Amino acid sequence: MSVVTRFAPSPTGYLHVGGARTALYSWLYAKSKGGEFVLRIEDTDIERSTEEAKQAILDGMLWLGLTWDTGPIYQTDRFDRYKELIQTLLDEGKAYKCFMSAEELDAIREGQKERGEKPRYPGTWRDRTDHPEGQPFVIRFKNPLDGKVVINDHVRGKIEISNTELDDLIIQRTDGTPTYNFCVVVDDWDMGITHVVRGEDHINNTPRQINILEALGAPVPEYAHVSMILGDDGKKLSKRHGAVSVMQYRDDGFLPQAVLNYLVRLGWSHGDQEVFTLDEMIEHFSLDGIGQSASAFNTEKLIWLNQHYIKTLPASEVAAHAKWHFETLNVDLTAGPALESVIAIQADRVKTLKELAEISTYFYQDYEAFDANAAKKHLRPVARGPLERVKDKLMALEEWNPESIQSAINATAEELEVGMGKVGMPLRVAATGGGNSPSLDVTLNLLSKEKVGERIDKALTFIANRENS
Repeated sequence: MSVVTRFAPSPTGYLHVGGARTALYSWLYAKSKGGEFVLRIEDTDIERSTEEAKQAILDGMLWLGLTWDTGPIYQTDRFDRYKELIQTLLDEGKAYKCFMSAEELDAIREGQKERGEKPRYPGTWRDRTDHPEGQPFVIRFKNPLDGKVVINDHVRGKIEISNTELDDLIIQRTDGTPTYNFCVVVDDWDMGITHVVRGEDHINNTPRQINILEALGAPVPEYAHVSMILGDDGKKLSKRHGAVSVMQYRDDGFLPQAVLNYLVRLGWSHGDQEVFTLDEMIEHFSLDGIGQSASAFNTEKLIWLNQHYIKTLPASEVAAHAKWHFETLNVDLTAGPALESVIAIQADRVKTLKELAEISTYFYQDYEAFDANAAKKHLRPVARGPLERVKDKLMALEEWNPESIQSAINATAEELEVGMGKVGMPLRVAATGGGNSPSLDVTLNLLSKEKVGERIDKALTFIANRENS
């Protein structure tokens, strides 16, 4: 049997952490089995679905690299198919028209609650044929009255639900539109879905959907209902915990590799391994390896993974994602060294790509002003002599490379009989505008000789103005 999985979000909001993890698990299972991954947009809730949310889902999936083999398929394009099968169920006596008003049903449910009963539709119109002319109606599925539904869940194990616990589900609203549970069933059948991976909040829907599948004569897929993700405080993950759009992680400077690695470990494990390449995830992933317990989101762990990937991925791979952050700062990357070269010397110094871009702008554009604290401490009158001397030596270099640059700095300190800091720190502030940078030999090497000379002159002017003020 060829494995076909699907990710089926509703476009009523952004792609969030929980949805992204579900998508990842579905994607990984399909890939691990050489199968097919389907992206389906469940947009039947027309009032709440938005084009912005649809695009946000696609953007999030593509940023994570969770590309689909089929899709995106939109449920709103398939209404004719749903209506056709609803009519089939009506013709076969497996569904019926219900003329009960919402007010009547509310009153019945209130009475049931008062008697301590489970609120449910009592089947009033199940076998009636005295249909009032011209009155609004919904169409309900005739759920079996006896027996039970058995789900051999990959995460939960065996789940049994008695059909007496289920009422007759509405499959078409009064306005003629099909409902979520019915559309899902038809889509899973038509798309040949073999394995459904989704959140545990769907467990109550599963027996209803299985009964509809069986009424249609459709095969029943296998299910894996994954636990929710909790915040650090043990409460359901929310915006308060940073559970925002997946694209917010891009904006905050996280690599998709780090986010995927973090998400896969929120509920799934392979021994004690913490760091996984995508190929390793595909190789080792199994639905039966997903745990039943809820997982707690830990931002510090995600940051640690992000640092790991910034430092260990090829610089070209990091640069492909870092480029966006420089562009956001309106930095022209053609005006300086290759971004890979900057990443190579800055990777150990940052936690995020956003931070990387913010501390690396001086490689591509002149700083507007010196960092106030760094200038106050290091661009004092006493620094004028060392800066002038080191500038002369740097500008006289025939070869501009880390070795020759370091030699010029060392020679200046020796000639002036001062510590390296007396030369290095004023030079660092002059070259970068601030007091922090990688070692000066590699930093200056990525700046042109001409640029370094101009910036030392800028620092000398600053010192002169300070002396005269």
